[in-house]
Amino acid sequence: MEQHLQNKKGLVNKVFEKVFDKYDLMNDLMSLGVHRIWKKDLILSMNPSKGKRMIDVACGTGDIGKLYLDILNRDEEIFCVDPNKGMIENGKKKLINYKNIKWLIGSAENLPVKKEFFDYYSISFGLRNTKDLNKSLSEAYRVLKPGGRFLCLEFAKIENENLNFFYKNYSKIIPGIGKIIVGDDEPYKYLIESIQKFVNQEQLIDLMKKNGFENCSYRNLSGGIVAIHSGWKIK
Repeated sequence: MEQHLQNKKGLVNKVFEKVFDKYDLMNDLMSLGVHRIWKKDLILSMNPSKGKRMIDVACGTGDIGKLYLDILNRDEEIFCVDPNKGMIENGKKKLINYKNIKWLIGSAENLPVKKEFFDYYSISFGLRNTKDLNKSLSEAYRVLKPGGRFLCLEFAKIENENLNFFYKNYSKIIPGIGKIIVGDDEPYKYLIESIQKFVNQEQLIDLMKKNGFENCSYRNLSGGIVAIHSGWKIK
């Protein structure tokens, strides 16, 4: 399933080239800091255990990888993958004391890793930026071991009308915040549009099942502003 907005030539790359050096700051401002709670919830949902191997796709500057290693220990091996070189370089600087992170440049549709290698696959706020959802989910399935688990944290569709009204109006000021912090409002206009056009919770479940995942489920957070989707590679 191609995402038409993301397939505009070079659009997503241009967006993140403009924002990578202020990425963490803008995440805090856009979510009022709540993204940190959501990400911790993702890791706790994973219930990670020692001796397992994790890949975090569209990793940004490594927030998920850091949480994973903090919960276990820094001797565990994890892979952090992102298509943006600047984002990877910022992550390396930020997490310089985390020696067991392998940083790789690559897209969710074409991961530079071998098949059936990971016990956990995570992607947070990255799936909606891919060009093709089916290819991204198929790759996730490919790199997981049998018995491996897929976890996705992504913006979702809000069910409460009052909350939805507030969120839509708050979203309208985010490009203005981006203009002040980053000096450009266009990346944040794209991010808001990408959230609005992304599939809903049930549609993502259907796509996961079509790409081989079983025991699929989702859990809304903050009234459905975001949701955590989970699926298993059984065989």
